[in-house]
Amino acid sequence: MDLGLKGKRALVTGSTAGIGLAAARALAAEGAHVTVNGRTEARVAEAVRQIQAAVPGAAVDGVAADVGTAAGCAEVARRVPAVDVLVNNLGIFEVLPFAEIPDAEWMRFFESNVLSGVRLSRAYVEGMRKGGWGRIVFVSSASALQIPTEMIHYGATKAAQLALARGLAETLAGTGVTVNSVLPGPTATEGLTGFVAGQAEQRGVDAATVERDFFQNARPSSIVQRFLTTDEIASLITYLCGEPASGTTGAALRVDGGVVRAIA
Repeated sequence: MDLGLKGKRALVTGSTAGIGLAAARALAAEGAHVTVNGRTEARVAEAVRQIQAAVPGAAVDGVAADVGTAAGCAEVARRVPAVDVLVNNLGIFEVLPFAEIPDAEWMRFFESNVLSGVRLSRAYVEGMRKGGWGRIVFVSSASALQIPTEMIHYGATKAAQLALARGLAETLAGTGVTVNSVLPGPTATEGLTGFVAGQAEQRGVDAATVERDFFQNARPSSIVQRFLTTDEIASLITYLCGEPASGTTGAALRVDGGVVRAIA
């Protein structure tokens, strides 16, 4: 399927690893000119190198900036003044009991997980509207629907993304610009695999045991009973960025391995 992305300019935030890197690579493979983003020059350069190695001839560059801050978003918008596709992927998570989450952590999570998407969408949406075409995708989480008790601040920010995406989609009715959310389930990202490795070391077991126990006890509703791959998430993100997805907007689409017990 030709997704009609050849020559489109795409920006993927938080794309030096994990879901963001997989999405950037997939978009590049579809012929988009992709800008990757991370907090350090070294990480950005390595992500660019990996995409170029995986996709010969890929049009890819990068911007090092922390888009979890207003200054970082402004720097990205200055360096990349217009895009056709914006994937708001930057996200942070942390396991912490509710009573131990201070105000500063709540603010940090909202800055990274919500306001990064607000600021960058605001920077690019008028250009998309004037051009009569655009794609904005928020990478939310199944935790937006089933708030995890072990990280309520994470779930709350992911739920906020759904409201933001839906509201923005409605403001863009009839413009040719679509806005959607993707809700991954537990995914084998860099952060999660590091967490699993730490748990395995603490418990004196292997990572496979930690993964099996996680799905038996923490996410028993999972149908696939395994961590998803970043490429599985990226495939849905990439489709939503393409021309064939022009009829899909204002939607929250799950690629969660069946964690969320719902049929709608």
